Amino acid sequence: MGLKPGEPASNWLATSDVVGLMELGDWSPLVIQPRIICPVQAWGLGSFLNRWIGPLIPWSCLTVFCVARPLRSRETGPLSVSVVIPARNEAGNIEAAVLRTPDMGTGTELIFVEGHSKDNTWEEIERVARAYPGRRIKTLRQAGSGKGDAVRAGFAVAEGDLFMILDADLTVPPEELVKFYDAVASGRTEFANGSRLVYPMEKAAMRFLNMCANKAFGILFTRILGQSLKDTLCGTKVLRRADYERIVANRAYFGDFDPFGDFDLLFGAARLNMKLVDVPVRYRDRTYGSTNIHRWRHGWLLLRMVLFAARKLKFV
Repeated sequence: MGLKPGEPASNWLATSDVVGLMELGDWSPLVIQPRIICPVQAWGLGSFLNRWIGPLIPWSCLTVFCVARPLRSRETGPLSVSVVIPARNEAGNIEAAVLRTPDMGTGTELIFVEGHSKDNTWEEIERVARAYPGRRIKTLRQAGSGKGDAVRAGFAVAEGDLFMILDADLTVPPEELVKFYDAVASGRTEFANGSRLVYPMEKAAMRFLNMCANKAFGILFTRILGQSLKDTLCGTKVLRRADYERIVANRAYFGDFDPFGDFDLLFGAARLNMKLVDVPVRYRDRTYGSTNIHRWRHGWLLLRMVLFAARKLKFV
């Protein structure tokens, strides 16, 4: 009799539907962020709600932004590698770093950056460079201070297609770098971040409070960046030269705020919507020297940097 109303047009797609369609079309979702609680300004109230409240209660937002990348979007093939090794008071580990770092891709250069050591680290670096002429070894003395400055100095003279960071304490075994090479060179990720919190670690490798802090920072970073990261403080990180240059070109957005260099790279990569992937590594005890990290002083500094990044990336 025509009394039944017609079916309404169905035009609603859930976020999971959109993600499924992208995956069917060979796209990989990177970041999914609900935004916009209030679509009008309303005397400044809309801007306040959208910037500060929306990220805290994403279920209330009206719009969902999704950033995706094509799967294996880059050409794969052998790459040359530059391994930057910041070294401060690590004289006993220099030769082992040369002997144990594998030759990867089309060739691997080692770049030692000595940072105002109180032992004979610099003399040992020079000795080892002369003792192994078959390896491509560059040696630098750091002009500034902090690991971040050392890494940037090393990358400035690096010639490889792929940039790697290896801490000179060798608590992350150099042999593990092959896994990072494979992850980035194959196109499966654009930024490989080491994770020490997957495999069982040796007894004295990480103190209990340090482990708690690492896990807490991992949770905070996952919320801020929109991508899963388990161990943000692992010093081993790998990315392509071209992507590092993009991070440098956009560094002014954050400024020079990170003396360690880890957050500078992670935040810069996240802002460029690069694919971040954790690569599990086995974490070993030190065999020489002591840590250069001060738990409380540096922990407070790291927390301040996280809050700064949240304001720049999440609450915008």
